[in-house]
Amino acid sequence: MRMSCFTTMRMPRRGWPNDMDRRTVLTGCAAFALALAAALRGVGAAQAALIEMRGSPRGERVWFAPIGLAVAPGATVRFVNRDDGNSHTATTYHPDILDRPLRIPPAAEPWDSGLLLPGEEYSVTLTAPGVYDIYCQPHEMAGMIARIVLGTPQDGGWQGPVTGKGDLPGPALAMFPSVERILDAGAVMPETGGQP
Repeated sequence: MRMSCFTTMRMPRRGWPNDMDRRTVLTGCAAFALALAAALRGVGAAQAALIEMRGSPRGERVWFAPIGLAVAPGATVRFVNRDDGNSHTATTYHPDILDRPLRIPPAAEPWDSGLLLPGEEYSVTLTAPGVYDIYCQPHEMAGMIARIVLGTPQDGGWQGPVTGKGDLPGPALAMFPSVERILDAGAVMPETGGQP
């Protein structure tokens, strides 16, 4: 006598299950798979915005690239040190960090990446709409600053840029691109004197 763990079941052509035929079931499964693939593709597309820390080969010029960036609320911004000759920070202007003037939305959390060696990176997720002015601690006097615009002035709770000088050095103040320019372009690159 032959024994088997498997049983063969023959499916009827009609009435399986609930009067659905195989073609209807397969079409539904294919539609679900396509919808799932599209949703997962959208999740992968929501990558972090990138700001690079750069410098000239001899170190006489340093900058963030881009120097101005527009992103949506909830975006993650990733800072990567691509300068082989210098360490850099990505630091918000905030009284809690070195007693600097407030130049981020009041509802935002301040951050300081600490010194990033060449090749290192730091990420931060921004949720409070408005203008975030940041700087590199060792290179602020050289004008190494950037401005991130989170959302638009039409967003509820949006905080515009600070207009006062505070204790910022002249070279840093001169570098901030306008909010309008950032919103129009999406990203504003610095003048680098021909450097990549």
